[in-house]
Amino acid sequence: MTKEHQVDRVVIRFAGDSGDGMQLTGTEFTKAAAEAGNDIATFPDFPAEIRAPAGSLPGVSGFQVHFSSSEIYTPGDAPDVLVVMNPAALKTNLKDLVDAGTLIVNSGTFIEANLNKAGYKVNPLEDGSLSKYKVHSIDISALTMAALDGTTLSTKEKGRSKNFFALGLVFWMYGREPEPEIRRIHQQFAKKPELGEANVKVFKAGYHYGETAEVFQTQYKVPPAKWAPGVYRNITGNEALAMGLLVGANLARKPLFFSGYPITPASSILHSLAKYKNFGCLTFQAEDEIAAMGAAIGAAYGGAAAVTASSGPGIALKGEAIGLGVMTELPVVIVNVQRGGPSTGLPTKTEQSDLNQAIYGRNGEAPVPVIAAKTPGDSFYCAVEAMRVAMKYMVPVILLSDGYIANGSEPWPLPNLGALQPIPVTHRTDPQGYHVYDRDPSTLARAWVVPGAPGLEHRIGGIEKDALTGNISYDPHNHEKQVHTRAEKVQRVTQEMGELDLRGEESGDVLVIGWGGTFGALRQAVEGLRAQGKKVSHAHLRWVWPIEPNLDKIVRNFRHVMVAELNAGQLLHILRDRYLIDAIGLNKIQGLPFKVREVTDAIEALLGGRTIPAGETTLTRSEARA
Repeated sequence: MTKEHQVDRVVIRFAGDSGDGMQLTGTEFTKAAAEAGNDIATFPDFPAEIRAPAGSLPGVSGFQVHFSSSEIYTPGDAPDVLVVMNPAALKTNLKDLVDAGTLIVNSGTFIEANLNKAGYKVNPLEDGSLSKYKVHSIDISALTMAALDGTTLSTKEKGRSKNFFALGLVFWMYGREPEPEIRRIHQQFAKKPELGEANVKVFKAGYHYGETAEVFQTQYKVPPAKWAPGVYRNITGNEALAMGLLVGANLARKPLFFSGYPITPASSILHSLAKYKNFGCLTFQAEDEIAAMGAAIGAAYGGAAAVTASSGPGIALKGEAIGLGVMTELPVVIVNVQRGGPSTGLPTKTEQSDLNQAIYGRNGEAPVPVIAAKTPGDSFYCAVEAMRVAMKYMVPVILLSDGYIANGSEPWPLPNLGALQPIPVTHRTDPQGYHVYDRDPSTLARAWVVPGAPGLEHRIGGIEKDALTGNISYDPHNHEKQVHTRAEKVQRVTQEMGELDLRGEESGDVLVIGWGGTFGALRQAVEGLRAQGKKVSHAHLRWVWPIEPNLDKIVRNFRHVMVAELNAGQLLHILRDRYLIDAIGLNKIQGLPFKVREVTDAIEALLGGRTIPAGETTLTRSEARA
């Protein structure tokens, strides 16, 4: 008889070869969790190699989903349930599984050749090394073949369906209704109904295996979370960002022009926007990154809402043309979905190491505002805000995301578009007394004149211009004036920033400062410690340049200031230089996000007067003091 056991939250990780369909499996289970009303957070983990050797350690692909009956901030520190499809997936992921966690293994792949590829001298399913886990050794490969016996599919095609067996089994374990998933499978494979039917058969086989196998006699139920009224959808960071760009252009009553060149993990922004041509969006896949940036500048010059997107290597190539955008003072939004570097680095892994590049990475004095999204859903609002600032201040704006945000997903309440403030844009048409660099006294923005406006012919370009007329000028004092004016214009963006996102009091023992995708881990760690009565606060920076002015009011009110980021301490050094404080860095550069326990351990060490423990994160206090 099946027993039901209610739990508040569960973390599941699916892991297998890059051809095992783990991303699809995780995505489908995430949809089921969303439909059940759970709060969710996901973390897809892709191999960097496009075609790594099958069964190899570098070829392992994973997808982690955290679903809960209460609010959550991260995809979870460690899985409670680990589903592995081959020995390599076990080897690379077992270290993360919680003690006494559930381990579901496709034993059919644990043959000598695959064990050797993963570096196992003996079969871990037989040597007792997994004794501290609840191990379910199931020959998923054989059961998949049995479910498809008699079909016309080839052996290779049958083997590709085994991920649906794992999905069906986990559906049963967590009491998910199978019928909605069966409908989704048929919809997804509508053009290849024979594959859809095969996947349904295998999905049902996995579900019924859980129902009938004696080892699976407990179903775990995660009740729905309590949500504010509204319509929700599951959304990834890149999907939200694309929608935000489109809405931002609409709020400005502008057509959206997007130019890009494919690069991981930014490519799906182009893919998403290409679907919106009926909403006034024009997408252009350029021949390279330089052309993409040049096209965006041209579109802005012509009066369009102009956007380009890339990752760190591509932003480096765009650098000279970004400087042209600064000099010509044109509104362009430049999206950088950060990944591990330098050079090609870790193309499918997350990092925050492009902050210095965003703030300083151009020749000459070429400052731009830099905004950073904190969650997948927040990417929408950051895109709208980047559009607003770019057009209001006539300046390129860099929007930072990262692989963790771009590919991760969460429930997102659909915004009330009618409540979003319009972005007023005026193109000057009166030629009387027109000078190119006449400026708005509040924003220092020059007028946005569309080429072809009668009597408003003007010169812009990369050579320095006179501070009023726009004529080419080599006057040294004029150049210095223009440099300071452009910098002051960027600093005035602080007028748009509002209140600092601070959780906790404005004074205490430890202030944790973060930006971008570290938000969830930092906020959850701080909230956990505050619940214990600890005097800890968390300041999250939405704008990383200029620095949010309200931060200055509180940084000296804490015994310790800890800056946590996925780099070697880039924001740390900026804040130390700006505020002359002995800030401490908590840094991690592994292509992985922070775990909540890493942040909690570091804060507790500071509270106890101890050194931050060395482990998966790096201490930079001694470096900061040098």
